[in-house]
Amino acid sequence: MTKLAASGDDLPVEDLHTANEIKGQPLLWNKIAGQIAIERLGIETFLKSCLSDIDAIILTGAGTSSFTGLSLQGLFYRKFGKNTLVTPTTDIVTHPPDYFLPGKSVLLVSFARSGNSPESKAVVEMADRMCLKCYHLIITCDPEGALAKFETKHEKYLLVLPPESNDKGLAMTGSYSGMLLSGVLIANIFDLDRMLSQTDILCRYGSRILEEYSLPLKEIVSQDFKRAVFLGSGPFYGTAAESHLKLQELTDGMVVCKKDTFLGLRHGPKAVIHDNTMLSYIFSNNEYVNQYERDLVNAIGKDHNPVFQIGICEAPFGNMDIDLMISLADKNQIDENLLPVCFILPAQLLGLYKSMALGLDPDNPSINKTISRVVEGVTIYNLL
Repeated sequence: MTKLAASGDDLPVEDLHTANEIKGQPLLWNKIAGQIAIERLGIETFLKSCLSDIDAIILTGAGTSSFTGLSLQGLFYRKFGKNTLVTPTTDIVTHPPDYFLPGKSVLLVSFARSGNSPESKAVVEMADRMCLKCYHLIITCDPEGALAKFETKHEKYLLVLPPESNDKGLAMTGSYSGMLLSGVLIANIFDLDRMLSQTDILCRYGSRILEEYSLPLKEIVSQDFKRAVFLGSGPFYGTAAESHLKLQELTDGMVVCKKDTFLGLRHGPKAVIHDNTMLSYIFSNNEYVNQYERDLVNAIGKDHNPVFQIGICEAPFGNMDIDLMISLADKNQIDENLLPVCFILPAQLLGLYKSMALGLDPDNPSINKTISRVVEGVTIYNLL
């Protein structure tokens, strides 16, 4: 029987990799921030060499790794002034001419925990072969993975995150948030000092979620919900996407999950909300965005009766009828694009606790082994 620690350490820390990996994230973020600071000059030099030479940026990865791009797309576009696409490797492999053109140069930013999925290696090779020039920024957690060892005729910058980012559990936790934080800091590399001071606050926010909200989140899993909907807009849509996958993975599909934006939910998907549905609102700290978020919460209260509603915000705003509101500060203090790094923690905790409540092993929740840590069985075919 897995033992539970007391109070804010209410996580099954002795036996489960997944629990330890969730709990260790604030320390991991601090370590990654220090690593980026050390590698700052190399990253700046690489970016300066490619930004004047590329036509577009493509953020890519498979599964969870691809969701990092959803949170980074707007930031990369604003900071670098280049059209930025978020396209999973699983899309590129089947239709590479839609993304790689012979007369165009790209910066391909590849995110991967192991870097050993067949699609990850195939995409970097396709980019080299099909583009006029491809600059590679590879962010991975495994120095021995195929992606880390990829050799290219073009310029490459390899960022290997600390060893503890390479999750042993099936579901990506620290690897996801670590790669996301790396992306945020790299996008702000020319303004890094300001972002590093804010990263200190981010780490405190993560610790507060773990210390103060793990028990309330654990209690929620006793609610009889068979569906869950995660809502986030802008950079938080990536958080919603990763949240929906995390809970669904860790419960082996026994909880069916959906993700959407606050405005997008109104256009049909709202039909999924029944009295067996848990709703999770991932709030921005942008007052303009909050207007749309608050309107949606109020509309849900009038038209639907979900079994439970959770919200997470940096600082409270407005009066909303939400069962559990996770609030981290009295006022907004950090850049909107940093918040998705810690806002993933509630969904990770929910997934962990719901998995245990269903009698599953969170480290290996797939009873029939339908999902695995590294996807296998994908054949890569020659492009005709």
